[in-house]
Amino acid sequence: MIDPALRVAAARVLALLAARGEMVATAESCTGGLVAAALTAVPGSSAVVERGFVTYSNAAKSEMLGVPPALIAAHGAVSAEVARAMAEGALRHAPVDRAVAITGIAGPTADGSAKPVGLVHFALARRDGATRDHVARFDGDRDAVRLQAALTALDLLAG
Repeated sequence: MIDPALRVAAARVLALLAARGEMVATAESCTGGLVAAALTAVPGSSAVVERGFVTYSNAAKSEMLGVPPALIAAHGAVSAEVARAMAEGALRHAPVDRAVAITGIAGPTADGSAKPVGLVHFALARRDGATRDHVARFDGDRDAVRLQAALTALDLLAG
């Protein structure tokens, strides 16, 4: 089931994007499709949501979104650079107006790098504009980090 706050946020984003006549795609890693699930839980979402990419592994990021393995090796999967490449890859691989990407460390343990649990990078790519990125550090357990990341991604989509 979708968290009530997430459902409200998804409905708000869908209404905004529908009014603009825009279609979206998601490219998700640490949220595992939670953003796409929240959006598609709302009736009428097919007028806005075109597709979602769940790219949990580095190989999936490269194969499905075209993220260069060298970029992942240089910056790590949890980085602004990779989030931007994910969003831009989703935009290239889907007939959409905007794409949001999420990559982070949900926990309960870190990924072996110096990056802490709760660190999440986001990017929003727009067909008619520049890609922008955002970084956040969330507290709480795995579920709390994933929920906060999904809410943040929805806010980015609305902007």
